Amino acid sequence: MTRVATTLKDVAKLVGIHPATVSRALNPRTAHLVNPATVARVRKAAASLNYVPNPMASGLRTARSHTIGVVIPDLTNPLFPGMVRGIQDTLARAGYTPLLVNTDNDPEVEAHVVASLRARRVDGFILATARRDHPFLLELSEKFPVVLINRVTESGQFPSVTTDEMHGIRLAVDHLVGLGHRAIAHIGGPAWSSTGHERAQAFSRAMKSHGLSTARRMAAVDAWSVESARDTARALLTAQPAITAVVAANDQLALGAIAAGRSLKLRCPRALSVTGYNDMPFMDIVDPPLTTVRVPQHDIGAEAARLLLSLLRDDAQSPVKHVRLTPELIERGSTAPPLRGD
Repeated sequence: MTRVATTLKDVAKLVGIHPATVSRALNPRTAHLVNPATVARVRKAAASLNYVPNPMASGLRTARSHTIGVVIPDLTNPLFPGMVRGIQDTLARAGYTPLLVNTDNDPEVEAHVVASLRARRVDGFILATARRDHPFLLELSEKFPVVLINRVTESGQFPSVTTDEMHGIRLAVDHLVGLGHRAIAHIGGPAWSSTGHERAQAFSRAMKSHGLSTARRMAAVDAWSVESARDTARALLTAQPAITAVVAANDQLALGAIAAGRSLKLRCPRALSVTGYNDMPFMDIVDPPLTTVRVPQHDIGAEAARLLLSLLRDDAQSPVKHVRLTPELIERGSTAPPLRGD
C-alpha cells in the first residue's frame, strides 16, 4: 500500500489556519511574522503528522534551492570540522542546507567540485580554498554570493572571515621573547597560500618590533603537513644551530618541527621551544602539550554563514565586509626559557 506524504494543507487543516500561515510559521526566516503561540501549535501539529517541508517546492516558488556550497581544502585537517559545524548550525536556523565538498588543495579538483555545485543550483558559496591568486573567483562571484573563510585574496575584493593573523603571530613571538629567546625561527606555510603568506609577514614584523633578526631563520614548507614541516625544520635547524625556538604557521607544522628537533637530539622544550597556530583538537595531550594560538573555529564558520545570508538578503551591493576575529595564546608545555643564547 502506497503511503501518501503529509502536505502543508494537512497541517493547516489540523491547526485550523490558512496554509500560507503554516508556511510562514515553519520557515525560520519568516516565523517571526507569526504569533509565537501559533508557531508553537503549527510545529506541534507538523510533528504529529510527520510533516517534512519540501525544499524543492519552496525553491520553485523563490527560485532558490536553499543550499549553500561549502568548499574545504582538506576534510582530514582537524581545523575545519569546527568551522563546518558553525556554518551548518547557522545555516540550519535560516532554513538552508550546506553541501560540503573536499578539494585536497588541487585546483583541478576544486574546479570540478565547484562546477558540480553550480549544476546543483546552490544559492551561494563559502570557500576555504582561496589562494593568493585565484582567477576563477571573480567569474564565480559575478553569478553567486561568495564568502571566503580562513582565507583571503591579494585583492581583498571578496567578503571574508579570518582571524587577526598579525595579532596571533605577535602573541607567539612576544611569548617566546618574554621567555628569553632571541634566535627564533619561522616554519611557514606554502608560498601560494594566503594564510602562509600572511603569517610569514606577521612573523617578520613582530620580530622587527623586538629588534630581532629573521635572516636565514625563515623557511616555507611545500605542503601543510607534519612530514613537510619535519624535513624543512630539520634542514633549517641543521643550518642554523643557534636557533632556540620556532614559531610554526599551524599546529601540524609545529608537530613537524618538534619531530625534527627530536631527530637532532633537541628535546622540546628543554633545547627547542615550539609554538603552533589554530589549537586543533588533541594539542593538549601531545608530547609535550603544544603552546599554540587558538582561533575560534566555530565562530569563524558561524560568521561566514551569517555574512553569506546577509548577501542573500539582497545586500550584495553593500561594501565588501572583512571580519577578523581575535585569537588567543594558549600556553602549554612546548615552550620554556632557552638553555643557551644566540
